[in-house]
Amino acid sequence: MTDRPNAPLLEVRSLRVEFETRRGPLVAIDDVSFSIAPGEVLGVVGESGAGKSLTGTAIIGLLEPPGRITAGEILLAGRRIDNLPYEAMRRIRGREVGAIFQDPLTSLNPLYRVSDQLIETIRTHLPMNEKEARARALQLLQEVGIPGAAERLDHYPHQFSGGMRQRVVIALALAAEPKLIIADEPTTALDVSIQAQIITLLKRLCREHGTAVMLITHDMGVIAETADRVAVMYAGRIAEIGPVRKVVQEPHHPYTVGLMGAIPNLGHDVAALTQIEGSMPRLNAIPPGCAFNPRCPKVFDRCRVDRPDPMPVGGSDVACWLYGEGR
Repeated sequence: MTDRPNAPLLEVRSLRVEFETRRGPLVAIDDVSFSIAPGEVLGVVGESGAGKSLTGTAIIGLLEPPGRITAGEILLAGRRIDNLPYEAMRRIRGREVGAIFQDPLTSLNPLYRVSDQLIETIRTHLPMNEKEARARALQLLQEVGIPGAAERLDHYPHQFSGGMRQRVVIALALAAEPKLIIADEPTTALDVSIQAQIITLLKRLCREHGTAVMLITHDMGVIAETADRVAVMYAGRIAEIGPVRKVVQEPHHPYTVGLMGAIPNLGHDVAALTQIEGSMPRLNAIPPGCAFNPRCPKVFDRCRVDRPDPMPVGGSDVACWLYGEGR
């Protein structure tokens, strides 16, 4: 695990994302702030609909209309990138920010050989000729652990297994040596043994290249194994953020407590796992106050009226009135 240097590579400040509808705007991401240091893995976890993937999509500038950033800033190495023109952002994508998505088949063109796709990406972003780019493509396949990389370089995506395709996608994401990788559910479609290999690979890349990683997943096991810090999202906001060991072993927000209680522990026999009653609210039905209040076992009057901002609690930042003044 890394010690966090003073200067973060990525800073997200008070990010707000809205979707315009005929009945007015729906707020999907609401005042989200966090940072990631070079060589650090920040895990982002939460239920489906929490806003995890949308936050990653906003960072890499791939929000689809009618979704748009309406407030806040995104800074990469101190430079603001959320207000750049399309072409300027396209040059940053791939060169400075790489992306790994859940389904490798959506990231690879089935009509082109892997070598064509890697070489095109490399030559788009780095000053290399065809021969140099091919040598780099081969090096990348070897680095991500594809056996017989020299023979497999000219294969098509369908000739690879799911785990090997995901390795090719990681090679593509690394092709231009980006400073930041947004990894959105990179292991979800893979079996457990392949998941472990991909996690080990991501950790090694962080260690050897100093790459910062935003790891989006619903799997706390992957987070515990991979991340340095974890942000728990709920209904478009961060409920709790802190060092992964702290959040896993000493969760503070009632939602995080529920998430951790729902994970089986092989070392302890329990009669039943914790169950969080209810479900995530729809965007057009987010309650006033703390969005978690209808499901919270510790709710009290203030929770239904005032929305809590993150406050420092035991080494983490927690958005919960249980720890506010005047409780």
